[in-house]
Amino acid sequence: MSSEISFGTRVYLITGFLGSGKTTFLNRIIERFPKNRKLTILMNEFGEIGIDGTLVEGDDIDMMEISRGSIFCVCVKTDFIKGLYELVTKVKPDVLIIESTGVANPSDLKRDLQLPIFGKRFHFQEQFCTIDVGHFLDAYQTYVSLEKQIASSSVFIINKTDLAKAGEIAEIKKVICESHPAPVFYETTYSNIPFEKYFPDMIPVVDDVNPAVNGDLKVLTDAELDVYVEELLNDPDLEITPPDLLVSTAFTWNGTDLDEVRKMAHDLPPNVIRSKGFVVENGVWHLFSYVMGTWSIDKTHVLEHRIKNKNTLVFIGPPDVMPGIEQTLKTGNWISRGVFQPFSGTK
Repeated sequence: MSSEISFGTRVYLITGFLGSGKTTFLNRIIERFPKNRKLTILMNEFGEIGIDGTLVEGDDIDMMEISRGSIFCVCVKTDFIKGLYELVTKVKPDVLIIESTGVANPSDLKRDLQLPIFGKRFHFQEQFCTIDVGHFLDAYQTYVSLEKQIASSSVFIINKTDLAKAGEIAEIKKVICESHPAPVFYETTYSNIPFEKYFPDMIPVVDDVNPAVNGDLKVLTDAELDVYVEELLNDPDLEITPPDLLVSTAFTWNGTDLDEVRKMAHDLPPNVIRSKGFVVENGVWHLFSYVMGTWSIDKTHVLEHRIKNKNTLVFIGPPDVMPGIEQTLKTGNWISRGVFQPFSGTK
């Protein structure tokens, strides 16, 4: 038996379509998280360039970022499994919160957490799904990933209710109830829910009976871990096909007047799903956020030294929208950084 104190990690998953408020919800959790507990954030972003990690609030947050596709698809499944292995063998957090990309199919997560190499140290608690009132119904009719997220989630945070039209919330609940046997709903603004119900004391999981938890966990070499993951990806039962075929592109802006960014947002093709990035005007940094035709440019509280990709916007949409984005940004001070296809791993 190992002389090391036994431990376990409570795991929470945050899902929700692009722009639905997942990072805002995550920040609400961080605000309330006890300082004497060890929290790790695993953030997954669809695009090649990550933006949301910069928006996570809190000092000394232990965060692992995986971009370039969905952690639940083959494109970055290797990084995901290896990241979890590092957490269970080295970091050993009390709580792990996974924020998945908005187009993820999370169906395999619970099975991933029970892989033998993790020694039953992960204890899945809850899957939250954030809902953007203004765009959910349109997105649901178009993107299969939303169906997958609804089917596997248990708590639904209907967000931005202050912007809801008459009957919209009732229709959203009806759609979810048709796809889920027992949904729990919260109608919110800024993702406020009764957090104490789901994060009671943040006490680490300890099991003094189960030898799989208290026993030694074999530490694999890098080569052994590579072989393990390769064999895992060859499992015919593994769901590694992306639910929706989407790509991302990034542009660097070399302008000085935000009116140019506003014009670009106004002229974007209607089937662009999401765009986000930090842009500067007169030394003041702003966050540009675009969700299915609705956009904003607001001053940001994020300090400049934390912004990794300055004056860079990421755009996400179906492949056929990419020429329209390029045409819109052809005039003005925009420089393309290429189109990224996460599920093929090519640019």
